[in-house]
Amino acid sequence: MESLSNPMLEPRIGKVVVNIATGKPGEILDKAGNVIREITGSEPCMRRAKRTLRAFGIRKGDPIAYMVTLRGEKAEEFLRKALSAVGGRIRESSFEEKGNFAFGIKEHIDIPGTTYNPQLGIFGMNVDIRIERPGYRVAQRRRCKSKVGLSHRVGKEEAIEFIRERFGAEVVKEVE
Repeated sequence: MESLSNPMLEPRIGKVVVNIATGKPGEILDKAGNVIREITGSEPCMRRAKRTLRAFGIRKGDPIAYMVTLRGEKAEEFLRKALSAVGGRIRESSFEEKGNFAFGIKEHIDIPGTTYNPQLGIFGMNVDIRIERPGYRVAQRRRCKSKVGLSHRVGKEEAIEFIRERFGAEVVKEVE
């Protein structure tokens, strides 16, 4: 995208959320926490089960996942690494109408700069990205909330163009 005359219309990465779900509490979850801490360089947050799922042996309140939210430079740096782990290819169906998108990484050792540690094992992860424009905070803040107009929101096509231009990613109809 060429530089727009209004800087408030430039899309940017709002946040990147990285999630590793093991589905089981215990040692494997602790290992997943160490992996996500090592990869992102940030302290992860433990997530608990919202409801009981007997088929999987999960009870409400059990710790089952770790997640971390990255913003700013850390988010862009991690997103570059994560995109290279999937070969710089994202499905078009991964994008939603509001410009957000997500993809999965099957093995964390695919991310450049990580090495295999036999004590930790191999984990897959989900990466969720929100693309927004400056000023989007008015919908999120606690005091004096306001709505973000439709013309100021980032759409699907604009998000795809932003990812192509900024990160050099290839958006494909189907992954081969």
